[in-house]
Amino acid sequence: MKKIIAALVVLAGLAAAGILADQAVERERDYHRLIDHGDDALSRGQTFVAIEAYSGAIALKRGSMLAYLKRGEAHQRRGDTPEMLAAALRDLRTAAALDPGSTRTLEKLGDVNVQLRRFANAAENYEAYIRLDDHSAEIFYKLGLASRGDGRLTRAISALQQAVTINPNFHEAHYLLGLCLKDREQLAEARAAFDRAIALSPAFIPAREELAELYRLQNRTRDELEQLNALFALDPAKPERLIAVGLAHLRAANRELAVVTLGRAAELFPETPGVYAALGQVWLEAAEDSGDASDLRKALEALEPIATQTTATSETMGHFGRALMLAGEHARAEIVLRQASQRFPTDPDVLPHLATVAQRLGHLDEARQALVRYAVLVDEDREKASHAVWIADLSMKLNDAVSAAAWYEKSEALGTTDASVVVRLADAQAKAGKLDEARATVERALEKDPADAAARALARRLQAR
Repeated sequence: MKKIIAALVVLAGLAAAGILADQAVERERDYHRLIDHGDDALSRGQTFVAIEAYSGAIALKRGSMLAYLKRGEAHQRRGDTPEMLAAALRDLRTAAALDPGSTRTLEKLGDVNVQLRRFANAAENYEAYIRLDDHSAEIFYKLGLASRGDGRLTRAISALQQAVTINPNFHEAHYLLGLCLKDREQLAEARAAFDRAIALSPAFIPAREELAELYRLQNRTRDELEQLNALFALDPAKPERLIAVGLAHLRAANRELAVVTLGRAAELFPETPGVYAALGQVWLEAAEDSGDASDLRKALEALEPIATQTTATSETMGHFGRALMLAGEHARAEIVLRQASQRFPTDPDVLPHLATVAQRLGHLDEARQALVRYAVLVDEDREKASHAVWIADLSMKLNDAVSAAAWYEKSEALGTTDASVVVRLADAQAKAGKLDEARATVERALEKDPADAAARALARRLQAR
C-alpha cells in the first residue's frame, strides 16, 4: 500500500512539474510575443501601444533587461514631456542595473540625459560606454556634445579629436569641434575645423553659417561674402540669405552692390519686411555720411511702413528713429526710439540715440537711464569711457553729484585722460560734500595742467571752504 501511495505522489509531482514547465514555456512564448508586438508597434510609430506591450513583457519577466531597455526607448521616442523622459530614464537605469555591460543602454541613458539637459550625467554615461568600447566615433561625438553643454571645453575638444581620428570623414564632428574651438577663441583652429567639415560635406549649411560669422568677426568681408553667396545658392527660398549678402556688401563699404543685391531681394521676396529694413539701413547710412536729402527720403520711405508695424524689430525701429532725428523730427524720433528700447529683444545700439534725442528735448533723466542701461547691456563698448563721462555730466545737470562722481571715477578707471574730466570729478566730489577728496583730485588736475583756469578757480573755491 505504501508503495502505491509513493508512486502516486511521484506521478503527481511529475504532473505538477509538467504543468509548471508548460506554464513556463507559455510565459516565455507570451513574453516574446509581447516584445515582438512592441517592436512592431514602435516601427509604426505607435509608441503608446509599444509601451503597453513592453509593460506586459516586464510583468511576465521582471528580470528582463531587454524589456526595460525597449520600454525606456519607447518612452524616449514618445518624449514630448519631461515626465515621459523621466520615465525613460527610470527604465533605462533599471536596464543598466540588470546588465551593467550593455553599451546600448549606456548610450540611451546619455541620450535621454542630453534631452533633459543633464549634460554632466550624459557625459558620465558616454564615458562609461567608452570604458567598455572605445572604438565608436559617434559616442566620442556625443561625449563632446554633452561636455560642451556642461561647459567643459577641454574634455569636449579631446573627445571630438578622438571622434575625427576614428572617423576622419565625420563632418558633424569636425563642425562641433570648430564650435568648441571658437568658444575657446581659437579662431584659426576653429576655421580649419569648419573648412574640413565643408570639404567633407559642401552642402552642410551650419558649418558655412559659422564660417561666415567667423569671417565677419575678423573683418574678412570677401571670404564672408563667399560663404554667404554659397548659403544663398544652397538655400534660395530663405530671404535672409540674400539680405545677409546685401548687408555684407554694406559693411564692405560697397553701397551700390548692397542696393543692387537688396533690390533683387525685394523682387524675389516682395512681402518680406526684412528686405525693406535692410534697404532702409543702406539709405540711412548713406544719408548720415553725405547729408543727401534724397538718400534720407529713400530711407524714410523704406523704413516707415515696416517700423510702424507691431511686428517690427527693435533694430528696425531704431533705424527709423535715427532717420527721423536726421530729418529734424525729434519729438517723433524720441517716441519711436523709446518704443524700440522697450521692444524685446532690444537692440542696444538704440539706447545712445535715444539718449541723444532725449537730451536735446530736455529729458535728461530719460537720457541718463538709456545710457546706464546701455552700459549694463554692452560689455565691449569702445566708447565706454566717453559714455561714462556723458552719464556723469547728465547726473550733474540733474543735481545728482554722488552719481556724477562715481561715473567720473569710472571714466578715469577706463582710461580717460582729459584733464577737464578730472576737474569735473573734483567739482562733483565737492558738491557731494567730499571736500578732502575734491581737494586731492583738483591737485591732480593742476599737476596735469598748472595753467588750467577751471582747475585753478575750483582750487580757490575749495581753499575758501
